Amino acid sequence: MIRWLVGLIGLALATTQALAADSIEIGVGYLGVAGTRSTLSLVEQPAQNDGVAGAKLAIEDNNTTGKFLNQHFTLEEHRIKEDEDPVPTATALAEKNDFIITDLPADALLKVSDALRDRGTLLFNAGAIDERLREADCRANVIHSAPTRSMLADALGQYLVWKKWSRWLLVVGSHDQDKLYADALRRAATRFGAKIVQERTFEDTGGARRTDSGLTLIQRQIPVFTQQAPAYDVLVAADESEVFADYLPYRTWDARPVAGSAGLEPRSWDAAQDQWGATQMQNRFMKLNSRRMTALDMQAWTAVRMIGEATSRTNSGDVKKVTDFIKGPDFSVAAFKGTRLTLRDWNLQLRQPILLVDGRMVVSVSPQEGFLHQVSELDTLGYDRPESKCKLK
Repeated sequence: MIRWLVGLIGLALATTQALAADSIEIGVGYLGVAGTRSTLSLVEQPAQNDGVAGAKLAIEDNNTTGKFLNQHFTLEEHRIKEDEDPVPTATALAEKNDFIITDLPADALLKVSDALRDRGTLLFNAGAIDERLREADCRANVIHSAPTRSMLADALGQYLVWKKWSRWLLVVGSHDQDKLYADALRRAATRFGAKIVQERTFEDTGGARRTDSGLTLIQRQIPVFTQQAPAYDVLVAADESEVFADYLPYRTWDARPVAGSAGLEPRSWDAAQDQWGATQMQNRFMKLNSRRMTALDMQAWTAVRMIGEATSRTNSGDVKKVTDFIKGPDFSVAAFKGTRLTLRDWNLQLRQPILLVDGRMVVSVSPQEGFLHQVSELDTLGYDRPESKCKLK
């Protein structure tokens, strides 16, 4: 009996040692820009850990599943200064991690992807919404969990047309990113049959955003800025630079709804999302971070979960096997949006529904009913395969 127990214990120890020896270790890097940008509203000031907090939650989720498969995930975070060359930091991250989540401007992301291409490192773009990263400047080693401007604009355009608010007054900021968003909104209007009755430019003249007399000045200036417009159903604002759009609701000359960069906004995620099991996700995030989950948090969470899903399905931490599976026809990932998300193989953009939110509630989710597609209704958002100029390299 004693010999049998000793033998059993020995077998158990040997099995444990074998499992430990065969453990799959998956390192994930996170590369972002230090600091946060100021927003017009004090309520929505981004947290210092915006984005990476979502990645950390996904690491926990991956490890919950991974302990049954003898897989273990770690996260290593690095931040660079706004004007710093990202390549040295990215290279250092790539020495220990085969997968890197990025929240970088488009030009910086392209530098990193080109520098790491021969290493085989797979990048996940969780922050940049620039169309060119999925079109003329697309890269075979960059997967995009962040939506594009055209996806966001199409999601909004579908809802406005579904509501029969087809006459838009378009107000555009004077910064480059505002103009890019305006391009996406014009494309959405043309695509879905809306009409832009007039465009106006809001010039950023600098100066303090918040002054003691600010509310009085705004209450006088915004109505004057929006008066004498042709008949319109909705004012659509393109203000990614956060200069004026939040001042528009309830201050326009005509009593009209506001959408785009204020009012009804298209987002990949929102703290108000509570459908399809999202409440459980929101509560876990709040418990860990004492704040609500942002779109950037969710985009980073989704990227890390994509790695976890592919690793568990292939039972491998090999970057090539994981990459091939994510890019393949059998890959999908659940993200509390009512449908499983898949990858567009022609430009490596993650298909996903877009939430339309008003700051307190989710008003609707696009694609809207009736906007059909021969492959996936999600491909009615953004550039479809026949429109794409991407040649992965």
